[in-house]
Amino acid sequence: MKKSFIHQQEEISFVKNTFTQYLIDKLDVVEVQGPILSKVGDGMQDNLSGIENPVTVNVLQIPDATYEVVHSLAKWKRHTLARFGFNEGEGLVVNMKALRPDEDSLDATHSVYVDQWDWEAVINKSDRTVETLKRFVERIYTAMKSTQSRVCQKFSGIENNFPEEITFITTQELEDMYPDLEPKERENKLLREKKAVFLMQIGKELKSGQRHDGRAPDYDDWELNGDILVYYPVLDMAYELSSMGIRVDEDSLLSQIKIAGCEDRLELDFHKKLLNKELPYTIGGGIGQSRLCMYMLGKAHIGEVQASVWPDDMRKTCEENGIKLL
Repeated sequence: MKKSFIHQQEEISFVKNTFTQYLIDKLDVVEVQGPILSKVGDGMQDNLSGIENPVTVNVLQIPDATYEVVHSLAKWKRHTLARFGFNEGEGLVVNMKALRPDEDSLDATHSVYVDQWDWEAVINKSDRTVETLKRFVERIYTAMKSTQSRVCQKFSGIENNFPEEITFITTQELEDMYPDLEPKERENKLLREKKAVFLMQIGKELKSGQRHDGRAPDYDDWELNGDILVYYPVLDMAYELSSMGIRVDEDSLLSQIKIAGCEDRLELDFHKKLLNKELPYTIGGGIGQSRLCMYMLGKAHIGEVQASVWPDDMRKTCEENGIKLL
């Protein structure tokens, strides 16, 4: 038992360390330190789909401020690139850890604890294009494939499920293909066929009047974003490894904020700086660390590669099926 536990930890560490280096090399970014707390009122917190309540923290020595445990570092990264004078073509990556206690679907792939490679790079405004987005996706996907190959070489009994190519498709094209299915059912059906897909334009309203999925209006441009999805045979489902996109400029921020009905955010410091063109144009995203480990190591539950909290009945069911949660 002890030996198998140590071996599993070695596998997890190898995936994380190897992919970190490939990602740094492919994106030409530098690894930096990131925060766990965000000050309430400065606009830096990631609002995700807009309904999540963050964990609130009061700091004894700073009584006049309230802080929240971050959901992600989408806005903090862009602010940091500006603050420290990063130039076009330069970027950063952060080993981010977050809490999302309002997660309403704790299951084999969703957890309260979130860990990801949070990266961001400066681009020129003229490079805010689909071509730029696809180029970065290809680099990240190559880093994933290279890491999986190394994992399979080092550890026996691990299958490489990454196809050679990744397919690009928009949420509208996906809806047109399967108009009678719900969004997640569409993803599952598509991924069973294509195996690896970058699903683009998430957050915008489709012809049906629905959205494929929610996205905050003030970081990704809904026309220039997407998710890296792969087919996961262990669970027979589409499996998200990364969410990323070209970030909003002044025009898309105003447009999306209006659509979302949250114009009050424009009074926050981050949004004022963006509208005043004090922040660089960027592309960025998050890549799930535990999710990538789970996929690459062929695990049936994300709790096998991360230490989080789970309902007692889930722990019992996992134990009965030989799945040991950390």
